[in-house]
Amino acid sequence: MDRKTIKIGVLNYQGCLQSAAFGLQEMFVLANRLFTEQKLAVEFQCELLTTDVLPEMAYAVLLIPPSGPTHAYLQEDKSITAWLLEQYQQGCVLASACAGAFILARTGLLNKRSCTTHWGLETSFREHFPQAELKTEAILLNHGDIMTAGGMMSWLDLGFEVVTQFSTLSVLRQLGRILVIDTGPREQRFYRTFKPNFQHGDETIVSVQQYLGSHFYLAIGMNELAQRACLSERTLQRRFLKATGLGANQYLQRLRVQKACDLLESSQQTFETIAYDVGYQDAGSFRKLFVREMGLSPKVFREKFRTLI
Repeated sequence: MDRKTIKIGVLNYQGCLQSAAFGLQEMFVLANRLFTEQKLAVEFQCELLTTDVLPEMAYAVLLIPPSGPTHAYLQEDKSITAWLLEQYQQGCVLASACAGAFILARTGLLNKRSCTTHWGLETSFREHFPQAELKTEAILLNHGDIMTAGGMMSWLDLGFEVVTQFSTLSVLRQLGRILVIDTGPREQRFYRTFKPNFQHGDETIVSVQQYLGSHFYLAIGMNELAQRACLSERTLQRRFLKATGLGANQYLQRLRVQKACDLLESSQQTFETIAYDVGYQDAGSFRKLFVREMGLSPKVFREKFRTLI
């Protein structure tokens, strides 16, 4: 039986997370075994590619794994950028995981296109690539020709997506069983923690943030915040948004949701009590906010994450 060969390259760039690079290669080896067992006429041919000498051959898929502990992904290598564009123009699917999105974004192919990266890299990514439509709540976004995945372990999701795109769901499910990994849909926002940025250089806004951090449970109006900052409401809103990336009200909501997450994980309090403790008289409206921000109901969030403690 003639098999269709899918050439896949894994870009083993400087600082690349080696467990991800080799893990992707091994995942495709396992997938090939399942293709044979299920009599599918397809085969992955996966190579780890160093950036010293990039091959001239065309690939069907190029994967850019997460970065390790270094920040090498922040330094542009123009030869890599040009090579990725050349591969894309030949019909190659380009895909990134976590910090690999920075390397992919330098091609300009994420401009005006929804994409994702690790939620902890959101501020840096937006600063470097303001034209990209970043959606850090997503674990994976697939446009067919471009794929991006979010968290550091999202290379697994990326690998599963490639397997599914070139084979069948039955292969995906069996691969998940072998690796003992849930292949069901999930979102990065389930795991996101709100960590305010205090390093933006606007001391007035820092003082407002500190006040909100210790008084989040109070009914706080913009007028009160503006008076404390000795600013007009309009100026406060403008400077707050510039410094934190959020409006003051949205910042307060995120802060309250994070406090609720902490209490759901660490206490037995009812959600109604938690809602009151973080500043909401109406538990129903806070529940809607919680679901919108976290993608899970408070009950499911508690069940999911108390088991991780």
